[in-house]
Amino acid sequence: MIYYIEGTLFEKTPTYAVIEAGGIGYQMQISLNTFTKLGESATCKLYTEELYVRDDMPRFFGFADIAERDLFRQLVSVSGVGGTSALLMLSSLSAAEIQSAIVTGNVALLKSVKGIGEKTAQRIIVDLKGKMGKEELSSEFFVGSHNKIKEEALSALVMLGFNKQAADKVLDKVLKTEGTGQTVEQMIKSALKNL
Repeated sequence: MIYYIEGTLFEKTPTYAVIEAGGIGYQMQISLNTFTKLGESATCKLYTEELYVRDDMPRFFGFADIAERDLFRQLVSVSGVGGTSALLMLSSLSAAEIQSAIVTGNVALLKSVKGIGEKTAQRIIVDLKGKMGKEELSSEFFVGSHNKIKEEALSALVMLGFNKQAADKVLDKVLKTEGTGQTVEQMIKSALKNL
């Protein structure tokens, strides 16, 4: 198993990153938290996790720090929570919010994530409540031009499975109500609450 990959950041979007190491480009799905932590540096290091959807189809996930990867591992250990759902949770809420929701039994907050129903939220709380550490992950923000941010947010929402036109309308609404001084992560989180 690969523990981490360190190399040149070849490509980065809000949903995946490509790291070139040893002449090979590794594409890994990432959360919005990892996207913001990668920033604009030319090199990076991602801690990896590999899940098999089927025996012949591995999916690779990358995380900016070990704590986020460990939370991802805990989430996918819960019956009914796959890699995509766990990554969507880590993109919709901060790791600290997820940990707090689990510790306090906040089903409503976990249910606010698309694809997480009441039973799944309750199962996450029951299965993980005793396993939550006290460390909280901080979030760093990447700020760019508002048009670029909207494009990246729209691209991420489409890659997460949302209809492009519907996502575009919601992002326009978010820009009108919350202003243009948002990060990609903030825009996507706001849009996820309205989709």
